[in-house]
Amino acid sequence: MEFLKEIVNVIFSIFNAMSFYLLLGFLFAGILHVLVPQQLFSKYLSKNNWVSVLYATLFGIPLPLCSCGVIPTAMALYKEGASKGSVISFLIATPQTGIDSIIATYSLLGLPFAIIRPVAAFFTSIFAGLVTNVFTSKESTAKVTAQKNTEEQKLSFGQKIKRVFQYGYVEMMEDIGKMLLFGLIIAGLIAYFVPDNFFTIFKGNTLLTMLLILVVAIPMYVCATGSIPIAIALMMKGMSPGTALVLLMAGPAANIASMMVIGKVLGKKTFIIYLITLVIGAIGCGLIMDNFLPASWFDVSNFGMAAHNHHGGFYYFKVVCSFILFALLANSILFKKHREEAEVMENNGNKIAFKINGMTCNHCKANATKAISNLKSVKEVTVNLSEGVAYVDGNPTDEEVKSAVEAIGFTFGGRV
Repeated sequence: MEFLKEIVNVIFSIFNAMSFYLLLGFLFAGILHVLVPQQLFSKYLSKNNWVSVLYATLFGIPLPLCSCGVIPTAMALYKEGASKGSVISFLIATPQTGIDSIIATYSLLGLPFAIIRPVAAFFTSIFAGLVTNVFTSKESTAKVTAQKNTEEQKLSFGQKIKRVFQYGYVEMMEDIGKMLLFGLIIAGLIAYFVPDNFFTIFKGNTLLTMLLILVVAIPMYVCATGSIPIAIALMMKGMSPGTALVLLMAGPAANIASMMVIGKVLGKKTFIIYLITLVIGAIGCGLIMDNFLPASWFDVSNFGMAAHNHHGGFYYFKVVCSFILFALLANSILFKKHREEAEVMENNGNKIAFKINGMTCNHCKANATKAISNLKSVKEVTVNLSEGVAYVDGNPTDEEVKSAVEAIGFTFGGRV
């Protein structure tokens, strides 16, 4: 049982170091989501030039979208007229960063890493978008879908504050909570089972280590925040900071599900460009980090000692934050299905039920709801994320619903 105790200690140490910064990051994410008009994105991303690529990158870096949530959002932007270059930039920039993961990176890896991570995402996204524009310049953008001209009810100040907390501490927790816990558990297992001299087998060959990390990271599904504990655990075993950056870039930005959707909606050529530019950008930034920046900026050797330092008021403050964060995570995981069932029971009535495959987070749910709501034959839509079912009030045909959801990367499963 001694090994379980050590694994739990590592998990708690990392969780305790991140908790305050995660709570702060989720708050900023809620503020950003509620106060920034979503219509800005499609408005500035339609042109097939470097300006749209720049806007897509700048929009994407602070957005709190997880690895799965960015896919339907990006496909919706493409459906609304965004160029392929800007969509690829958005797909690479957004899942790597987010205001919550930037703050969490600072909490575990320090200020230099927290700055370099979005900078690397910025240049990689610009590079990928420009290359995509060059090779797809003769291809037309998707036809813009007419949107229903219904003005949303204006929220009062009190309602906006409530919505900030609802999004940050409930919806975002539901989206990344499991991935965060997965990352912490993997970090604990690495700390115990991986030998301290493991990376010496590569004999200083940083490029070979990066290629190995890419083979593991690209198909793996892990969010930007959940990848941080894994990165620090590997760095404490001797992995170079540049290789850790490769993991933090490639892990969130690419996984099997996202790659399949990109190939299906944007085409095989665009998918290949996306994957190649992501790999080149990650390795290039990692090599620059290892060879041209001071190693002292990324020293994590004192993390273990700092994590076990139980003195000072700030430590006890972090413990309180850890309990709060744990309670919020437990609420998001344990009661998510109950909340959705109550919502469906309240709004279902005699609606038609359609099976929608591929939805994994609240952003998926929002995009599926929006896509189906835009059909002229639809009055109202309620989506149950756990069941993967959309309850539709109206009289849409199966083909209409199929076309709407598959245009943003989901799979239509027919009537339930």
